Amino acid sequence: MSYDSANIFAKILKGELPCHKVYEDDTALVMMDIFPQSTGHALVIPKTPSRNLLDADPAALSAIMPLVQRVAAAIMAATDADGIRLAQFNEAPAGQTVFHLHFHLIPAYEGVALAPHGGGKADDAELAALASAIAARL
Repeated sequence: MSYDSANIFAKILKGELPCHKVYEDDTALVMMDIFPQSTGHALVIPKTPSRNLLDADPAALSAIMPLVQRVAAAIMAATDADGIRLAQFNEAPAGQTVFHLHFHLIPAYEGVALAPHGGGKADDAELAALASAIAARL
């Protein structure tokens, strides 16, 4: 399967669609997941086009992982989460729904079950506040 440059994350990266941006640099965009599995669920999206981990440039992967780590720590600090889950899906049978490489950082809270992947849409004001709180800790 090949990379589709019209996917929703590619459109967000090009500025064609809005997002609740947490952080952006030359290598990646960090934004809030609008269908979060928990409060503070964010996505780290490399700017280098690839469908997923299977076709990603190893140099792009090396560049992105320190940011994934920094964002995870910022989410933990901003949300007082008890843990964090890193998820990354490859192809539809594995749960991938947007075919542009991205990493989910999902805060975990003791005694609180995660919502299903791709569940209900979050409140925009809440997402904007979370994006600001996480950005302040980066």
